[in-house]
Amino acid sequence: MATATSTNAPHAVISSQESSNPNTPAHAPVTTPHTQSQTLEAVKDIVFGSTAGILGKFIEYPFDTVKVRLQAQTTSPLGPDRPHGPLDAFAAAWRSTEGPLKSLYRGISAPLLGAAVETSSLFFSYRVVQDILVAALPSVRALDSQNGGAQVSLPFSALLFAGAASGAFTSLLLTPIELIKCKMQVPLTTAHLGSEIGYMTPKLLGPFQLTKQVFKTRGVLGFWHGQLGTLIRETGGSAAWFGSYEGVKILFERYNAAESRADQQHRAVSEISIPATSTTSFSQQLIAGAAAGISYNFFFYPADTIKSRMQTEDAALAGSRQTTFLKTGSELWKQQGLRGFYRGCGITVFRAAPSSAIIFSIYEELRRAFR
Repeated sequence: MATATSTNAPHAVISSQESSNPNTPAHAPVTTPHTQSQTLEAVKDIVFGSTAGILGKFIEYPFDTVKVRLQAQTTSPLGPDRPHGPLDAFAAAWRSTEGPLKSLYRGISAPLLGAAVETSSLFFSYRVVQDILVAALPSVRALDSQNGGAQVSLPFSALLFAGAASGAFTSLLLTPIELIKCKMQVPLTTAHLGSEIGYMTPKLLGPFQLTKQVFKTRGVLGFWHGQLGTLIRETGGSAAWFGSYEGVKILFERYNAAESRADQQHRAVSEISIPATSTTSFSQQLIAGAAAGISYNFFFYPADTIKSRMQTEDAALAGSRQTTFLKTGSELWKQQGLRGFYRGCGITVFRAAPSSAIIFSIYEELRRAFR
């Protein structure tokens, strides 16, 4: 179960010698141990979250490329040879003239940045919201005071809320990065098509060129095209992500506690040494992380599909008016029905399990190693 660090740490006291020093300004800020602890925890969240996110992204990116191409296949100029499933998409990448690795990892620079931003932001804001809840909930605050600043456990419902809030915050940072990523994953394929929509060269555009193009054609707000889809996906998805992870860990902790009690019955009292709090093993963390990845991607996948279509439509219809979230969803329903909303979902869930397992496990192990 996730724990929240107490926010009721005692304030630092200035010594009489320090207060009597005429060279010490009366308004000089005082760095308290609590402030130092909060700053250190924030740095850990950013560094460890970024590291875990980047490593996870390298593993999942080829599957994500296939997923986006399947989601956007009716709005991108892929012609009659467009893929009809994950295997077709992988086969097309393997036959690509630029090579399978370059095809599948095309545009990875923006996602690597996005993975670092997303994961670090999720873990950082998740912890911050937990700290706020500890201070805001009377029952938890009372328990926190009794523990003298030690870690306290939040109710599962509070953890779900913390996950949703962290996802909402992260969506604002993530949408511009995903916009560029999707445009790079679904590029133009021929000079003819390129000239029709305003490009004079068949050369694939890089992230800086695409950023410049979006700003020139859509302005600053154009980078948040598809924000509603990202908000829905990240808010609900992050609640499911953290909730599934915490829920599975709770089940494992109860299982471990039951095993400890069973083992206690077969040992002499003098030999018993049971820790006060049960901990999950590395393999159990992997399972919990895999469950989190599956939950995140499956339940709110339709919102991600609509977002991907919105963010790739400009590649086929440059200069056209941007469509809304509801209009894009309505058109997709008319064209393909429910199946269209889950196109590419299988490959997404398949890659999400190991990716999230690695992200959570690396983050937890780094936290454990650098306490």
